[in-house]
Amino acid sequence: MTAAPAPAAGSRELPHPAREDIRLETVLHALSDPMRLRIVRELAADGDELSCSHFDLPVTKSTTTHHFRVLRESGLIRQVYRGTAKMNGLRRADLDDLFPGLLDALLGAAARQAVRLGDG
Repeated sequence: MTAAPAPAAGSRELPHPAREDIRLETVLHALSDPMRLRIVRELAADGDELSCSHFDLPVTKSTTTHHFRVLRESGLIRQVYRGTAKMNGLRRADLDDLFPGLLDALLGAAARQAVRLGDG
């Protein structure tokens, strides 16, 4: 697996895996955490970029930052700075190309589970 190029010193660009470096087991691991799955569900429902501050997660700011980093490094999301806001977008096209139907199946299963458990 080739590492994403490191951003230039002083740059606000964040490293992301190239499409061909996204691995199924890394994606599944990232989605195994309920908070990360919640973030991905919200991004998928919105269909656009959302700022980190949009998400009201019941964890500390440092834990939230960790969850976003895991999602970015797995290839599930792309993070970019827009002014002072860090914006997050689901890498749906990349994921659908690499793993056809996987994201929709996982999001559907998560939605059904949320309803079943009363979280939906």
